[in-house]
Amino acid sequence: MTELRRPLTLRDVSEASGVSEMTVSRVLRNRGDVSQATRERVLAAAKRLGYVPNKIAGALASSRVNLVAVIIPSLSNMVFPEVMNGISGELEETSLQPVLGVTHYRPEREEQVLYEMLSWRPSGVIIAGLERTDPSRAMLASAGIPVVEIMDTDGQPVDAVVGISHRRAGLMMAQAIVEQGYRRIGFMGTKMPLDHRARKRFEGFTEGLAKAGIEVADREFYSGGSGLAKGREMTKAMLERTPDLDFLYYSNDMIGAGGLLWCLEQGIDVPGKMGLAGFNNIELLDGLPKRLATMDACRRQIGEAAARIVASRAGAAAQGGAAAGDAPEGGGERVVLTPTINVGDTLVRV
Repeated sequence: MTELRRPLTLRDVSEASGVSEMTVSRVLRNRGDVSQATRERVLAAAKRLGYVPNKIAGALASSRVNLVAVIIPSLSNMVFPEVMNGISGELEETSLQPVLGVTHYRPEREEQVLYEMLSWRPSGVIIAGLERTDPSRAMLASAGIPVVEIMDTDGQPVDAVVGISHRRAGLMMAQAIVEQGYRRIGFMGTKMPLDHRARKRFEGFTEGLAKAGIEVADREFYSGGSGLAKGREMTKAMLERTPDLDFLYYSNDMIGAGGLLWCLEQGIDVPGKMGLAGFNNIELLDGLPKRLATMDACRRQIGEAAARIVASRAGAAAQGGAAAGDAPEGGGERVVLTPTINVGDTLVRV
């Protein structure tokens, strides 16, 4: 069980910075006459502790609102709407309402979103991924509310975690590809520093190939939004550069669908001469001439399980009559879901 600390107060920042609570309040509200040196000392202490001011005013200052902060990296990525549907559906019969924040895969933006959303004292946080900055981790650890990190289980969570192992997902796909006799394999995906889950899948994928004595024959990484056009462009370039490839593995279904359409337009026998696979099992692509092999990442189930954890712990705290500001009971839940391969029409050779 993860031990959750009580929410930080002005007194904590006061003691850490060596100034009065009134001075701390003036600095954090950006009001009053405070020297620059004192201001910097207070802000540094607040950031180090992970302190977030409470924006609920007056008599409500010690309360929480019935909101669940849901923080995701992108609105354009088709993965997250299904996660949100799972969260919303699970919270529908409760008093809790999800509110959305978007980070655009930028760690500094995540800090800003967390700071603002935690300042309204939500009843819980559901946040994508496990990799974050020290200030973000400090804010989450000090919030005194249920925190559920979602999508990924390969790492150390602040509190609860719900998701799949992306390394295992990559390894599973590599094994399926090798079992079908493919040996000259190309990979296309997003630039890894920002997309940690794609990086872990690629690590698992290369590990799975290595166990069979195979290396990735060609690879290409891109930045920006994924789409059919990007998949077509990358596939054309890779096959012109390395024409003897017999399998293309894409980090997501959208670029994989673009690659599939390009191969079919060129008259390439799929999967006889060229196999393909993506990731995410996006239903929107069901109308393609061939069904792209892919992997179900359990998106809706992840959203539902995360929401259940927040609702259960928030409800238990309310029923138990816990004083405002007390840390909720429980903590440290770990829900690891198992992805499944959908072979479609582009993986299994007839």
